[in-house]
Amino acid sequence: MPPTPEQVVLVDDDGRPVGVADKATVHGPSTPRHLAFSCYGFDAAGRLLVTQRARDKRAFPLVWTGTCCGHPAPGEDLADAVHRRLDHELGVRAHDLRLVLPDFGYRASDAGGIEEHEFCPVFVCTLDADPRPRPGEVEAWEWWGWERFLDAAAAGELSPWAALQAPLLADLGGDPRTRRTG
Repeated sequence: MPPTPEQVVLVDDDGRPVGVADKATVHGPSTPRHLAFSCYGFDAAGRLLVTQRARDKRAFPLVWTGTCCGHPAPGEDLADAVHRRLDHELGVRAHDLRLVLPDFGYRASDAGGIEEHEFCPVFVCTLDADPRPRPGEVEAWEWWGWERFLDAAAAGELSPWAALQAPLLADLGGDPRTRRTG
C-alpha cells in the first residue's frame, strides 16, 4: 500500500480551518493560505539554533532560517506538530515550548516561483543537545547569538518568514528563551 500523502490544513484569513490539501500539490505559483508553524530553539547559553534548508527542498532551498518550521497534520495540536518536526528534522527534543506569536502570517515567493502563504504561529523552546539533522531536511546548522540572528534578518540573509519574525520577536523584549505569548 503506498504511503498516505502528507496533508496541510487550509485556513481562512483569520486562521480558521476550512479544508485540507495534499502538501505536494499545494505549494506552487499561487499557494492557498494554510496552517504552518515556526520554532526558535535556544541552548542554555542563549544561542539560537539556525538551520540551512536542504538543497533538495522544493521551496527556498539552501536558505538560512530559524530552527524548524513545518505544517501540522489535520487535527494535530500545533505544539505536538512542533515536537514531531524537531525530532524528524533535527533529532532534538524541545523543553519549555512556548507560543509567542500566535497570529503571525506571511506571503512570500522564492526565486523558483514557489509561493508560501501561511498562517504561521511562532514558538520558542530550549534545546539541550546539538542536532542530528536529517539530510533531506537540513543542509547545515549553526548556533548563533541572538544579535547575530537579528542582524542577518535585517540584512536580508534569512528566509522571508524568519526575516519578518525576527523584529517581532525582538519587539517582545527580554530574553527570547523566557518569552511568553505575545
